[in-house]
Amino acid sequence: MAVLVYTENWDGKFKKLSFELVSFASKIAEMLNTSTSVISIGNVEESELQKLGDFGATRILRTEEDHYKYLDNQVFTNIIAQAAAKAEADVIVLSHNNAGKALAPRLSVKLKAALGSGLTRLPSSTDPFTVYKKVFSGKAFANIVLRSKMKILTLSQNSYELINRDNEATIEDFKPQVSEAEIKTKVKEVQKQTGKIILTDAEIVVSGGRGMKSPDNWGPIEELAELLGAATACSRPVSDEGWRSHEEHTGQTGKIIAPNLYIAVGISGAIQHLAGVSSSKYIVAINTDPDAPIFEAADYGIQGDAMKVLPGFINAVKEAKS
Repeated sequence: MAVLVYTENWDGKFKKLSFELVSFASKIAEMLNTSTSVISIGNVEESELQKLGDFGATRILRTEEDHYKYLDNQVFTNIIAQAAAKAEADVIVLSHNNAGKALAPRLSVKLKAALGSGLTRLPSSTDPFTVYKKVFSGKAFANIVLRSKMKILTLSQNSYELINRDNEATIEDFKPQVSEAEIKTKVKEVQKQTGKIILTDAEIVVSGGRGMKSPDNWGPIEELAELLGAATACSRPVSDEGWRSHEEHTGQTGKIIAPNLYIAVGISGAIQHLAGVSSSKYIVAINTDPDAPIFEAADYGIQGDAMKVLPGFINAVKEAKS
């Protein structure tokens, strides 16, 4: 028995998300009195792989074929399933991001495994294996019992603290059995956005809604974001009106994000919007309406006109930085 983690890498580097997964998985392994293994797919330097050991990984299976550089759901599902067999894993942990949401259901079917998705904390019990998760767009919580021998878990970003352990992982080259016919995704060109923080990776997000009244009023949002090293976002009505790009739309029908800090300016907080940002560690809301639903979800709230509040907010950040 073991716990296996799929650690996604970005151009050969791991992000905080990967270390969260290993910390989470190593704690589950401790609860099950077993070990934590990792499957790394793609070209990653040994020094980078060893960082996973600092968070509890004891065994790292490394697969470095060039044709595994880009995510192919069918191929990666096959590789992770084979890695689980090699590691004798009964629990597989992935991130609850786009990659994890694509791979976890496929693994569940392939391995006849129970699936616990979007978890925010450790299992409350291992016998029976019971997971805790948000339901109804974060309006309620449920304890779900996973009864199959094999279990697939996906962890929401920023929902588990990093746990440093004095540990050195063993790295093994792993050669999965994958035929060329299975590799159907061909990447011909890669275009990367530069000069702007990617919304789904941002630690801080400053978001605007219809309360900004006009696309011409977005200057303070962008200035505050630049000062904080944050990404900018918006609510769906704003993107539908064409005030901002749909790339910035957060919510149930847009991008699901989980930054450390989410600043909602002029956003009422409809349930569809909150479903996409409720996993944020801290939410700060600025709105003129004291009864706006966003205040129920916010850790801190400011009732006032955004165009009057933001200049003071910006000046306070400038003073703090100086």
